[in-house]
Amino acid sequence: MHPAQAPRTPPTGAQPPASALRGRLAGVLTPLGWGTLAGAVVLYAAGFALGYPEPVVLATGAVLALAGALAWTAPKPLLEVRREVTPLKVPRGEAAVAVLTVTNLGRRGLSGLRAQDRIGASEHTVDLPRLPKGAVRTVSYPLPTDTRGEIPVGPLVLVRADPFGLTRRLREYGRPVTLLVRPRTVALPVPPSGKAHHLEGPASDNAPAGTVTFHTLREYVLGDDLRHVHWRSSARTGTLMVRQFIDASLPTTTVLLDTRGLTEPAVDAAASAAVAAARAGFPVRVVTGDGPLPDTKTDAETVLDRLALVRPGTSGVTEALRTARGGGSLVLVTADPSEAGRIAGARRRFDRVICVYVGPGPAPAGPPGVTVVPITSLDELPAAWSSR
Repeated sequence: MHPAQAPRTPPTGAQPPASALRGRLAGVLTPLGWGTLAGAVVLYAAGFALGYPEPVVLATGAVLALAGALAWTAPKPLLEVRREVTPLKVPRGEAAVAVLTVTNLGRRGLSGLRAQDRIGASEHTVDLPRLPKGAVRTVSYPLPTDTRGEIPVGPLVLVRADPFGLTRRLREYGRPVTLLVRPRTVALPVPPSGKAHHLEGPASDNAPAGTVTFHTLREYVLGDDLRHVHWRSSARTGTLMVRQFIDASLPTTTVLLDTRGLTEPAVDAAASAAVAAARAGFPVRVVTGDGPLPDTKTDAETVLDRLALVRPGTSGVTEALRTARGGGSLVLVTADPSEAGRIAGARRRFDRVICVYVGPGPAPAGPPGVTVVPITSLDELPAAWSSR
């Protein structure tokens, strides 16, 4: 090491600099503790300056209280701390909780423990009951699910404070996790495409020759055709993997979500239409004004994950509608009444066109060939959807 870079070691018995001592105390003294320390200094100075013993006695009591508080919080507790978020993915408005389990592995009982968990931009505090030696305490607290999107949970910090609130020790446990709040959905029938497609429906393995295309790889289950085993992926993963095929002739449901003035009922309606088709085994495309959402296809779980992260935009759906691949059904979800008229031109490229209108005021009159479904809340969607 270069001499100029060598660390400078203080001589044995030397006192640490005042700034270093102040930094250490900052981690343990509370505002009340700092006030007590400052009061003790003032009382000592006043007692010696004026020659009165009473302020010195009071200052000594304050210092002893600080010393006792530091001794209370100084030992590092032996704890096993686990915090689990369940479930990790939840529809908007449904319950999700954090379950905190603390086990005292030390030889002494512990009290004065408080857990602080960061939830989004806020902080949740839980006072833990006394933990005798070997005791386990489990507490749970609700997580906010009224806002769609990713909600970071953590880091979790355990705070141990003395009974007088003069000192505290903070120790971080575990890693942050993410709660994904998805759109709400309601059960809907798959919109008929208006053309006669294969009666086998989504049974893609039996599709007519020339219409089967590769979709994805998945783990082998009993009864799968061994001719579909993908040996290279099986050797790489150590798990028997098979090719999954879809029938390219199946009608595709294209869900076009207008994100201008985006509302939660609009996202919920788009998710309901897309999930209905995906869970029935039909191909799905979900598109916004900013472009298609990736990897939706026939996976309802992926559809919900992608829609959970959709945010308001400024781009209209005109360009997305123009470039959308035709065929099957088109479901437009919008709060703009003029969009119901603009999609009339898409009627020639799609077998069925539905406009779910979630805007204020009366529903627009749909042009010929366009079915308008007006709703003000998601709960109205099943009845309005089935009546058209």
